[in-house]
Amino acid sequence: MSQSAVVKTISYLQDHASLSGVDVANISRVSKSTVSRWSNGMAAPNPRTQLVLSDLKYVVDRLGDFYSADEIRLWLFSGNDLLDGKKAIELIHEDRTDQVLQAIDSLDSGAYL
Repeated sequence: MSQSAVVKTISYLQDHASLSGVDVANISRVSKSTVSRWSNGMAAPNPRTQLVLSDLKYVVDRLGDFYSADEIRLWLFSGNDLLDGKKAIELIHEDRTDQVLQAIDSLDSGAYL
């Protein structure tokens, strides 16, 4: 992911999931000032963090079919029955995005309303 792609990803997450710089920092497990440097194109996250941000963007994009930006933020940070009470954000960070996507597929199929 290039620096400009990182900038676009962070902007997308802010616009489409109401995520603040602090949220992105907490998700990425870095400081808010680090996220600020990424947002300004002055630095780039390590490859592992780039993967987390990329997965998060994909999840947010999928959730956009069902929820508003504020609802997406809540869905990401709340315990979820579809995820056995776990938070989507934790699973994404643990490289278990596939489980989050399966939960979204359940929403898409109308299996859980």
